Amino acid sequence: MMTTNPVTFWDGVYAARPAATDPRPNVRLTETVTDLPPGDVLDLGCGEGGDALWLARQGWHVTAVDVSAVALGRLTELALAQGLGERIAAERHDLHESFPQGAFDLVSAHYLHTPDDLDRATVLRKAAHALRPGGRLLVVDHGSTAPWSWNQDPDVRYPTPRQVAEDIGLDPATWPLERAAASRRTATGPQGRTAEVTDHILIVRRAA
Repeated sequence: MMTTNPVTFWDGVYAARPAATDPRPNVRLTETVTDLPPGDVLDLGCGEGGDALWLARQGWHVTAVDVSAVALGRLTELALAQGLGERIAAERHDLHESFPQGAFDLVSAHYLHTPDDLDRATVLRKAAHALRPGGRLLVVDHGSTAPWSWNQDPDVRYPTPRQVAEDIGLDPATWPLERAAASRRTATGPQGRTAEVTDHILIVRRAA
């Protein structure tokens, strides 16, 4: 459990590194979303906005949520500079305490890992309930530790996608499981470092 609050921790993480000038979208997002019709999307833990900016360029209306005002400020500047300000609404939420309002065609939660005791199952359950009929919840988690990760705990445990689904506890008649898989790829980190990593991918759809 962390000794400082989430705002202090994540503001410190982002403030300690240079602002990204062209943040990349996550691979698992682009491969999942490319064939979906644009709509309203909630990006949980948006960081500096690689996913949010990419989604907006594809025609989505994005609610981008993070606990860090530093990250959200950087995203807002990039969105305005790229002419995407009307497609991206940046909102600061500590997900321990609040959850964004609205109904969405997609909720994306990429690497929503944090060193504090966030009740992820409750957050992801709220996300599933925020889906419109036919909408999807995409959860992508670390399945391995990258050399540049902030968490280098050798004893860290990575739940499987099906374990994540079980923890969320959704009724499969209303939220059927579309995908639960582990997939390896070569990732690029800070200063161009590369490493082979495992992603855990969960996709749940709200029945029409």
